[in-house]
Amino acid sequence: MIEGTGGGGSVRTLESAGYTYIPEIPGWELMTANLSQVPVVALGLGPVAGLGAGRMVMAHYSLLVDGLAQMFVAGPPVVAAAGEHRTKEELGGAHIHAANGAVDDRVASEAEAYLRTRWFLSYLPSSVDELPARAPCHDPVNRADDWLIEAVPRDPRRLYPVRPIVEAVVDKGTWFEIGREWGTGVVTGLARLDGWPVAIVASNPEALGGLWTAATARKVERMVDLADTFHLPIIQLVDNPGFLIGRRAEEEATIRWGSRALAAIYQASVPWACVVMRKAYGMAGSGHAPADRFRWRMAWPSGDWGSLPIAGGLEAAYRADLEAADDPAARLAEIKARLEQVRSPFRTAEKFGVEAIIDPRQTRAELCRFAAMAQRALKPGKKGRGLRP
Repeated sequence: MIEGTGGGGSVRTLESAGYTYIPEIPGWELMTANLSQVPVVALGLGPVAGLGAGRMVMAHYSLLVDGLAQMFVAGPPVVAAAGEHRTKEELGGAHIHAANGAVDDRVASEAEAYLRTRWFLSYLPSSVDELPARAPCHDPVNRADDWLIEAVPRDPRRLYPVRPIVEAVVDKGTWFEIGREWGTGVVTGLARLDGWPVAIVASNPEALGGLWTAATARKVERMVDLADTFHLPIIQLVDNPGFLIGRRAEEEATIRWGSRALAAIYQASVPWACVVMRKAYGMAGSGHAPADRFRWRMAWPSGDWGSLPIAGGLEAAYRADLEAADDPAARLAEIKARLEQVRSPFRTAEKFGVEAIIDPRQTRAELCRFAAMAQRALKPGKKGRGLRP
């Protein structure tokens, strides 16, 4: 629970000490080690600056209270000396840091902060030397919501909300979303399947169609690291058309952050299941699961995948044919119709390119079965690498 600077005092202390010093942070190595050993939650309950802000982000889960807590590298008086005049809220209000990912969430009150802390911790073991505990479950494993059969629109350009799908497949009342306001191309959080705790990463088509931006990739990396550290099986619901492209993507170094997310996926050792709901394209689409080990991989009949969407790569791939045609438009239509015949997900399944195509209504039952079987592969203990904050 943090409020204040938490650092080495103000400049007034220099006069009383009679000397200055080269900055060091005694104990930072312990905070770093804790991230790999025990769950850490940081609650910003008032203005938090300097070292206090650094302490806020050295956590697996962090919260700021709206209107009560702000966070900054340096507060308004110091910033004003540099020529920028801001109020506390303008400089580092909770709404700023919940949107940029510096903290995971913001809440309306201290009471809500404590409630969410208890809820978050309920999914995790007390240390990495234990496995997450199963909770009683009164939600039938075979519950099948009929509306799931139409959850993904037939029109590939139409968007749809993914959160209701997540809530439909996990145990009722157990969905705990983390980081709702940042990296919005995915929805991440914790939940239970037949009482077993799991981590969820779900594509969010309502944000740029589910494209991975630099922020989205960082959010994926953070959730995968959390799950791997505390032995939580990972469930991924996939509708990923690839990385964001264009000037913004290049300015944000999307390929670097995307590659870090893929590295985290391949470094993870916990059991992994994915459901490809619609798109899985390109390098980002390959992040649906690690390819170098067993994964429980399913697809809905709405699945649509490849190295490049047909619409985006057709003219480039068949440029010579189109240039030589008397009627390029008619030739383009002919090629497109031919390719459409081979994009059926059932053709992929026939070639063992996906392990199963399932009725969307059976997703919960399949994932609950996975969560139970995954327990055999979970092993307590510290990972070989430290967790990145």
